[in-house]
Amino acid sequence: MNDRQQKREKKPRRRRNGFLEILNALLTLIVIGMLLAGGAVLFGAQQFYSASSVAEDTSFTVERGSGLNMVAQRLQDQGIISNRYIFQLGSLALRRQGDLKAGEFRIPAGASMSDILRELTEGSPIQYAVTIPEGFTSWQVVERLNADSNLVGEIASLPAEGTILPQTYNYDRNNTRASVLEKMQEAHAAALADIWESRDPDLPIETPEELVILASIIEKETGVADERRQVASVFVNRLRRGMRLQSDPTIIYGITQGQGTLGRGLRRSEIDERTPYNTYQIDRLPPTPIANPGIESLRAAANPDETEYLYFVADGTGGHAFARTYAEHRQNVANWRRIEAERASAAEQESNAARDAVEAAEAAEAGEDVPAEVLEDAAP
Repeated sequence: MNDRQQKREKKPRRRRNGFLEILNALLTLIVIGMLLAGGAVLFGAQQFYSASSVAEDTSFTVERGSGLNMVAQRLQDQGIISNRYIFQLGSLALRRQGDLKAGEFRIPAGASMSDILRELTEGSPIQYAVTIPEGFTSWQVVERLNADSNLVGEIASLPAEGTILPQTYNYDRNNTRASVLEKMQEAHAAALADIWESRDPDLPIETPEELVILASIIEKETGVADERRQVASVFVNRLRRGMRLQSDPTIIYGITQGQGTLGRGLRRSEIDERTPYNTYQIDRLPPTPIANPGIESLRAAANPDETEYLYFVADGTGGHAFARTYAEHRQNVANWRRIEAERASAAEQESNAARDAVEAAEAAEAGEDVPAEVLEDAAP
């Protein structure tokens, strides 16, 4: 017993290997680190793909030139995401950091960071729109753009009349008013070039600018789409015969310069006064358009109906009655006068009488049969 104890006591002890101990410690740390990293990755992924607590739809704007860091910071600042670093790492892992689009985006309630990244890289920005009605003057267009609070900046000068195509234009929030106006003018130039190329070659007009002037008068004379080419035929026929256009809207534009409405009937003195825009007194076309005509009025001016009409007057239904001769026109005018008699003021009646006198005098000059009593009434 004692001998065995002595032998055990005499048996040499194993030396500890310091290198192995260090290696074991390092391996342990690596495993722990991997577990922690894996946990962090799992936590980050869970945060990246989980629905957020945002209860309502929100909008978020990516400014042009913004990078991932700035976008992530602003998303966090606005409470749309909970952690900017997770959003950035997720974007880098998916290699989408360079795909961010500029514009305003709608972020649905509860959207995850993954959903938000997809919206900002694949979605379509929110589009705003401004509508320019046919026949708006350039002054009215600028007024409408200035009233749109989603646009920024100022328009330096009033655009030339007749250089804007009326229609609806989409834009992003905080686009400049000048950039939207430029789109309108580019659309007009493109449409006019196409229409001018396909015009009736026998038109009594010489330039695209004259086509726009004629189209603007057509636009202001009728709001009935089906009448545009008939109204155009009246003016084209008059131009071919050397007759004056005798269009009330041209006189009105000469008075207002397109800045608002006249708000009353024309006075006899205004019909008799010779001004650059009074087509009862001047030959051919006024010097500029009197509005921005729509594309259908441009097309009507370029390709009017083939008619013998020289006159038209309101028919009481919103449209017009057309006539080939002054005698037919007088009958149509009489019908219209009966319709409007109950509501016509003394000033309007005077204006109508002045208009009738000018028409009668020109009809007589053109060789038409005008009753003597009418000519007597037309005498100054």
